[in-house]
Amino acid sequence: MKSSALRMGDDKPEPFGDILRFLRTRAIRLAEFALDKTGTSYLFEPTEIKVECVRLKLKRLAPAFSGIRIAQVSDIHMGGWMNAERLQRVVDMVVEQAPNLAFLTGDFLIGRAFNEHTERDLQEIAALFAPLTMSIPTFGILGNHDYWTNPRAVRDMLHQSGIIELTNSVYTLSRDGANLHLCGVDDVWEGDVRLRDVLDQLPDDGAAILLAHEPDFADESAATGRFDLQVSGHSHGGQVSLPFFGPPILPYLGRKYPSGLYKVGEMYQYTNRGVGTGRLAVRFNCPPEITIFELIAGDDG
Repeated sequence: MKSSALRMGDDKPEPFGDILRFLRTRAIRLAEFALDKTGTSYLFEPTEIKVECVRLKLKRLAPAFSGIRIAQVSDIHMGGWMNAERLQRVVDMVVEQAPNLAFLTGDFLIGRAFNEHTERDLQEIAALFAPLTMSIPTFGILGNHDYWTNPRAVRDMLHQSGIIELTNSVYTLSRDGANLHLCGVDDVWEGDVRLRDVLDQLPDDGAAILLAHEPDFADESAATGRFDLQVSGHSHGGQVSLPFFGPPILPYLGRKYPSGLYKVGEMYQYTNRGVGTGRLAVRFNCPPEITIFELIAGDDG
């Protein structure tokens, strides 16, 4: 578990064009170096999806839910490097892990325009996830890229495919008289976050998991003292992670907790590196991931 986090820049969003130009220049140079020195092409690493298994003890988790397995997929970014064939592989890998639940933590699309290509991308996502949702209860939230394209269309896709949307809401699972609460907030960057509404819906008993696209929201959610785990995406882990230095560039609201597991107060924060990429399909020392959580009733002390 990470106890500290890399922080790049201040808390304000940088100009999108400057970020893209910087990332393109640095990532291509690094990838060319890696190809020359190691024989690993930066064009191939985005396909090397890693399954990260994370076992957590949660104090408020009832014994009835101990051992529950939850898959997390984030930042699909369909329409960029991600296509239907690659997303089918992601879905197949999730099914192979046989989770009890699945979380999709935003950024289904990529870009800032909604057109016939984006509409087709959403149709393909719905078709690929529909069989999954028939056997595995699947919950989702939106990310900033979904707002930059068409949030209403993304929500329609979620409902069409059987994904339960958790925007500013709570979904309670009950087993043997015990409860496990699945919560979600709207996109922190572009949406309408109503954490107070979520807390008002949340019963006092039982463990609570929060889906929030941007990981740095963990400071605010942890301060409530009501959530046991927040799961996020957004940062892609930086896509490029330099040895001994880390990612040279990270997005707004993804700088403090960019990748992996953290403890924020009494709450765990987990940031998934995503399965897709930005417009530049570069990954170095930062493979895409599917996360499998195994939650155990108890206290790590």
